[in-house]
Amino acid sequence: MADFVLRNVRIVELGRGPGWAGPVDVVVERGVVQNIGHELDRPLGIEEYDADGRWLIPGLWDHHVHLAQWTARGQRLDLAGSESPDHVLARVRDHLAQHLGPLVGYGHRLGMWQTEPTVAALDTIAPDVPVVLIAGDAHHAWLNSRALERLGLPPREGVVTENEWYDAYTRIDLVVEPDVSPAAYRRTLDRAAALGITGIVDLERGQLPADWEPRDSPIRVRVATYADGLDATIAAGLRTGDALPGSPELITMGPLKIISDGSLNTRTAWCCEEYVDGSGAGAPNQSSAELAGLLDVAHSRGLEVATHAIGDLALHEALSAYDVTGALGSIEHAQLVSRESVSVMARLGLRASVQPAHLLDDRDVTELIWPDRAERCFAFRWMLDDGVQVAFGSDAPVSPLDPWLAIAAAVHRSADERPPWHPEQALTAREALAASVDGRGSVHAGMPADLVLLDADPLAEHPHTASAGVALRTIPVALTLVGGETAHSAW
Repeated sequence: MADFVLRNVRIVELGRGPGWAGPVDVVVERGVVQNIGHELDRPLGIEEYDADGRWLIPGLWDHHVHLAQWTARGQRLDLAGSESPDHVLARVRDHLAQHLGPLVGYGHRLGMWQTEPTVAALDTIAPDVPVVLIAGDAHHAWLNSRALERLGLPPREGVVTENEWYDAYTRIDLVVEPDVSPAAYRRTLDRAAALGITGIVDLERGQLPADWEPRDSPIRVRVATYADGLDATIAAGLRTGDALPGSPELITMGPLKIISDGSLNTRTAWCCEEYVDGSGAGAPNQSSAELAGLLDVAHSRGLEVATHAIGDLALHEALSAYDVTGALGSIEHAQLVSRESVSVMARLGLRASVQPAHLLDDRDVTELIWPDRAERCFAFRWMLDDGVQVAFGSDAPVSPLDPWLAIAAAVHRSADERPPWHPEQALTAREALAASVDGRGSVHAGMPADLVLLDADPLAEHPHTASAGVALRTIPVALTLVGGETAHSAW
């Protein structure tokens, strides 16, 4: 479908466009939208297709994915929803009774637990085989003694957190080698395309962008580096936006990723005030000078920077570093903010790369340990009102790689029968969808033909946000095009 006329489509209006009344025709040539209008002539020698009144949007993007971890997610023991360390231990015990050998689990969240996980408790049920249990927020892992030994970590009583864990994770194949082959990646990317995703930003740690696989990706991928790969990236002469050597134009260099602080559930997000449960105020993962130094080097070599900042003090320090260095890019998460920091983000021209589905997971733990600042969490309305460009993502595997889940969460801000959580920060469906299309606005002439055809109107009116959320979560995708080529078709 590289060159074609798509007839009888309804343009979903997201801004930046003339506004089309009723169905129109869209002409695509050489992978670009060339023309939009009523009853357009078909250029000689190209095909035409009748969309039968379906709705057309630009391709969706997920701006925060850990692709290898998401690909491996289904290969690991699912510990999501575990209510206590004892609950986790019972699930691990049951699994080991049926499956011999090392084990990697994923998904527990200790934010609401009343007791702490210990190495000794895990040793009791698994004394002889390595067991690694990765937290749902990916900021810590619960290991037994055998796993600590296998990964070269010193003995301890509790969990492994932050930088120590990130480094250890790069050796996870010493415990269980996950299938992250090009074929496994391709299956993951095909599933993403079926949801209308035409591009992701891969923020996986431990990879060199020049070696990224698979090269036959059906969608666009921006591949990040971390500080430990920065020298190699610079030596390769790669700048943000460059096509990776030996790759098709769909695979390009992304940003430098920096994790400047921790997470809410692990109680390592760096805050201006202590958590109300007395667990401290979190901590930075590098000094302010180190952070600014990384931004300065990246900026001088043409790389954008994506800086993880969940706590409000981490955000303040990150913004100071961007300000002094002139670096460009994004704040990842921006979960706890002040209104002043949001204004600074706008002034500096930084994107807020946010993950709305996280508010569904973090609602209860926020009310437990940040009840005095909950109204400043996931402040999407402040961001839009102050002129910050908002870009949605999932942080998969922390949340599923599903743009419709993110859009619905931003609109309704509740995952159950409870009313929306701080609905004053909610977005409209139009705003949420616009935050999911890589800043492209409505489909328009001159844009790449990254297009998604839907079987339902994503901006249909609903009596309340709950019903809107349900409808958005179940939007049927008929066709996904990347550069005019079919990445997915259910049509």
